[in-house]
Amino acid sequence: MSDAAWGTRARFAVYYAPSRESAWWQAGSAWLGRDAQSGEHCVSPQPPGLTRPLAALTDAPRRYGWHGTLVAPFRLADNVTHDDLLAASRAWALTQHPFALPVEAATLGDFVALRPADAHGDACMREVAASALQSLDALRAQPSAADLARRLAAPLSERQRMLLLQWGYPYVFDEFRFHMTLSSSLADADERATLLAWWRQRTPRLGPLAIDQAALFVEPAPGEPFVLWQRLPFRGGEPRDDRNDSSATR
Repeated sequence: MSDAAWGTRARFAVYYAPSRESAWWQAGSAWLGRDAQSGEHCVSPQPPGLTRPLAALTDAPRRYGWHGTLVAPFRLADNVTHDDLLAASRAWALTQHPFALPVEAATLGDFVALRPADAHGDACMREVAASALQSLDALRAQPSAADLARRLAAPLSERQRMLLLQWGYPYVFDEFRFHMTLSSSLADADERATLLAWWRQRTPRLGPLAIDQAALFVEPAPGEPFVLWQRLPFRGGEPRDDRNDSSATR
């Protein structure tokens, strides 16, 4: 799909996504069964001990693609174009410096996810996300009354409610916790334990995440899979225009 065909209902997000050439991108995309940049189906592994196909346990994160959220999905404000968003996002990315992030697999509530392995990495990712949010906030539309009511109906602290009203999302700044989701919400503790064990064996082999870029993802219409639209190299990386790359998804 051409970006020109995206209507006003499209949502955009700034995510961390490992470089397409990295083992982390290949491993995460295979796990979810979808490459969010090419749109291609990937063959997922089947961890031993599961009584259901892995695909049945990863349907929620599969729609969003292999990523860690920096700026949660938003619609563009009136008179803001796709090119405006791309230019602002690229300018922000060039203010960031690459670093390595050690990660570990963990359970977050009923989910399995990767998260920073120590407090320092958690703080570094919080700084990156806060910088992106502040840089791009003027480009986002305010949440609709229905979206706001839905979020306010969730169990939120007073601090989270304040952040939601000001920034359109409750889990930002001091409430932000970087993670890369590996499963849907799983009520079965044995399933969570099986996925966790599989990733705890493999995470050390993959090593730290290279936080050297972000990416603009887009949900073309409500409920559709998110696709990786443009990669955003951090300072020291080579800028590229994925619109001239035949492997980029529209």
